[in-house]
Amino acid sequence: MDLGAGRYAPSPTGDLHVGNLRTAVLAWLFARSTGRRFLLRIEDLDASRVRPGMAARQLADLTALGMTFDGIPVVQSQRDEAYQAALAAIADRTYECYCTRREIAEAASAPHGVQHYPGTCRNLSDAERVERRRTRSPALRLRADGARQTVHDLLHGDVSGTVEDFVVRRNDGVAAYNLAVVVDDAASGVDQVVRGDDLLPAAINQAYLASVLGAAPPTYAHVPLAVNADGRRLAKRDGAVTVPDLAAVGVDAMAVLALIAKSLGLPAPRRLADLLSSFDPDALPREPWVFPGNRTR
Repeated sequence: MDLGAGRYAPSPTGDLHVGNLRTAVLAWLFARSTGRRFLLRIEDLDASRVRPGMAARQLADLTALGMTFDGIPVVQSQRDEAYQAALAAIADRTYECYCTRREIAEAASAPHGVQHYPGTCRNLSDAERVERRRTRSPALRLRADGARQTVHDLLHGDVSGTVEDFVVRRNDGVAAYNLAVVVDDAASGVDQVVRGDDLLPAAINQAYLASVLGAAPPTYAHVPLAVNADGRRLAKRDGAVTVPDLAAVGVDAMAVLALIAKSLGLPAPRRLADLLSSFDPDALPREPWVFPGNRTR
C-alpha cells in the first residue's frame, strides 16, 4: 500500500547552506519515519535566476549527507503542459491582473508590513481590460471570494486564514509558484510537506487551490529556520555555510550532519539513517536555530 510521499524542492539558484540542508534532513526524517516515499523536485521556473549545473551540485550535497530519493527528480520547467491543464480547469475562477508589485505594495500596505492584494483588477470591465492590455501583459489571479481555509500543521496545529486572490500565472505566461507546487504535489502523491516556517502563510492559499483542483491538501510541518548571530535568516553572506565552503575549512559532510543533528536535539550519527531511531517530531525545537558560524567542531 502506498502511504504517500514527502519531498524536498530546492531552487537551483545557488548552493544549499546548512539551513537548507537542515530542512532537507527534517523532510527526509519525517517521510522515512512514517514509511513514505521521499521525492526530489527541482523548482526552476524562475529561469532568470537558475544557475547552470546547480541542480547537480545541490543533489551531490544532499547525497553526501546520506539522503536517498525515490524515483527520478521532477523538473518544473518540463511540466508546463500539466500547469496549463490546471489553469484551463480553473479558467472560470480566474481574472486578469495588471498590477505591478510596486503598485500592490503602495495600495495594500497594512500594519506591521503585511501586504494583501486589494482586489484592484477583480471587477474590471471588458473595456478596461482591453485598455490595460495595450501597455502591460496580465497575470492571472484565482478569485477566492474571501474563502476561509484551515490547514493542519504537525508543529503549529490547525492554522486558519482567509484565502487571497493570489497569482496562478505570471504575466510572462509561466505558471506561478503557488499553482506549480500544488499541481506537482498532487501528481506525485505528496501528502506530507515539510519546509521552512516562513512559508506557513502560503499553505492557506495552496491548500485551498488543491481543493479547487480536486486534490486533498497535504499535511504540513513548517520547521524553524536557521539564522545568524543577528537573528537574520542565514545566507551566503554569513561566511562558510555551504558544504563546499565548510569542506574548505576542514568540516566534512559528516561533521555537517552531526551539527544538524545537534541542532535538532539528536545524537551525532555515523550516517543519516541512524537518526531515525531517535527522531520524535513532538520533541523538535520550536525556535529558530542560531548557526554557530565556523565553530562547528
